Amino acid sequence: MSKFKFFNGLINSLFDKPIKTKTFNFFSDKKKPLSTRELIDNVSLATGEVSALSYAELLMQHCEQLNDKDLINFFQLVRDKFDIASDELSKAVNEYKINSKAESLIKLMKLSEPKRREVFRRCNGISRGTIRLVNLRKRLLDILKKNPELKSVDYDLVYLFKNWFNRGFLILRPINWETPAHILEKIIAYEAVHQINSWDELRARLAPKDRKCFAFFHPAMQDEPIIFVEVALMKEMPGKIQDILQEERTSLDPDEANVAVFYSISNCQKGLSGISFGNFLIKQVANDLNLEFPNLKKFVTLSPVPGLRAWVKLKNPKLDKLIQNYKKSQQFLKIKPELMENIGNYFLKSDRSDGMPNDPVARFHLGNGASLEQINFLADTSKNGLETSCGLMVNYLYDLTKVEHNHEKFIAEKKINISKSAKKDLLEYSKTN
Repeated sequence: MSKFKFFNGLINSLFDKPIKTKTFNFFSDKKKPLSTRELIDNVSLATGEVSALSYAELLMQHCEQLNDKDLINFFQLVRDKFDIASDELSKAVNEYKINSKAESLIKLMKLSEPKRREVFRRCNGISRGTIRLVNLRKRLLDILKKNPELKSVDYDLVYLFKNWFNRGFLILRPINWETPAHILEKIIAYEAVHQINSWDELRARLAPKDRKCFAFFHPAMQDEPIIFVEVALMKEMPGKIQDILQEERTSLDPDEANVAVFYSISNCQKGLSGISFGNFLIKQVANDLNLEFPNLKKFVTLSPVPGLRAWVKLKNPKLDKLIQNYKKSQQFLKIKPELMENIGNYFLKSDRSDGMPNDPVARFHLGNGASLEQINFLADTSKNGLETSCGLMVNYLYDLTKVEHNHEKFIAEKKINISKSAKKDLLEYSKTN
């Protein structure tokens, strides 16, 4: 048996957690159905591991069948009845002040954690428990919009997910045309930046030797990509997305490429929102490509500006009204000076209370240690590109020798690391208006 097969089997055995429910019929053969509270109590109070897992399976099945109204009641129940025992915690704090030995600290730490976390941990131990909890949080996020009082429950799930999905557990795998079809179908479904409308379009992104795709997987969710990035190997930095997505083109020998372009990054699991994977993904892929193709000189993105149009609508309603009437991309040339002036304000002047850049994509890449290299006018003339980004796209540069320094500087100073040429372009339009 090869080492790969041995370790693959080992991982599968570690994370494949079937529950043999036939052995535990006495849990489910009761005539009267258990209430939500009883189901949670059973999971929380179970003393044996096997019984805890069986009760957790029943609880998860119950939650998955609840409508939104009843699911809200479930979340309210775990918030109110399975929170921190405040009286016991206060007593433990006082005991620790008097006696700061290890036993007192351990007791204090246990009591400082909401009881619902252990309920969720036990649910994670059942068959496909991880993805089922991720899907449960997906529903919670939709509910939170009108029920912000449930944020404490969401915080607990995020706390647990950050531990379960730390970098040490993530597995980077290439996605290509030979990848199993059920995974490729999910790549099509999860693509969030540049929609894939057919298998032919997917083939054009995966089959050519100068096109790459990489995804993070988790051992407990082997058939579910967590996040993936699409990469184009090119001779020079692109200024428009069509240079990358056109299906009819001559493929480039990867050894002749000078630039690796990250042109689409898609998070696949809404239930993992707020947990950052993209920073690890881009840096690891860039380092791997650098080793495989030593001729690569630059690692850049071609990124949308998804918050721009909404910002223009808020800050410059007159300009937004003009944009609304434009049906063709070339009409945007009429307002290029005014639009570029607004873009300069959008990128260089923060309206946020934390001082971070207005644009979410800028916050992501600059926070990773990239720099704003180039702003491209009419780079994405698709309907979505015009409606969200006014047709603009940005090249963010990842200089592998400077990303850590740039990251620390950005976090400390909250200033955009922008190239001289890009800043000059923005200031030029600013002065003329």
